[in-house]
Amino acid sequence: MATPTLRPNPKKSPRRGDDRLFLTERKLREGAELMFFAYRAFTQDPDRLLHARNYGRAHHRALHFIGRRPGISVAGLLEILGITKQSLARVLKPLVEDGLVDSIPGEEDRRQRLLTLTALGRALESDLSRVQRERLSRAFREAGSEAVAGFRAVTALMIDEDARDGILDMVYGAPDRPE
Repeated sequence: MATPTLRPNPKKSPRRGDDRLFLTERKLREGAELMFFAYRAFTQDPDRLLHARNYGRAHHRALHFIGRRPGISVAGLLEILGITKQSLARVLKPLVEDGLVDSIPGEEDRRQRLLTLTALGRALESDLSRVQRERLSRAFREAGSEAVAGFRAVTALMIDEDARDGILDMVYGAPDRPE
């Protein structure tokens, strides 16, 4: 079954149903536990690849977003990751030193630092994301398109409302936004 290509519209939930069936304390606790275990499984394969290089999940997130947005500014990456400048510096320094990320001055403002992945960085990011895409692909195929649409709607609605539109535009691209 094909997975939906457009992002979910969190305002239009596909079957609201009876809240008592899934909003019990037990069901919410189970949902939270499933999220913890799913996240653990989702990160375990990349964690092994990262550990072999003495990197952690923060390095993976930086590689992911730099790879998705070549030429992103340090300020732009800070905004996406929601971390401090000092924390980002600790992550970027080894990535630059190890030849995975290039940091070049901006053309208009030389103080601005623009980040891109090198060929080595693209290869590592590709390996890290491939194992996660394979896991998602298996799960999406087995669950079916209706479940995938539900998953996408639920995860979109978990994002803080004041940030949701901007994040969904970033993830799916503004032109693909269904209304």
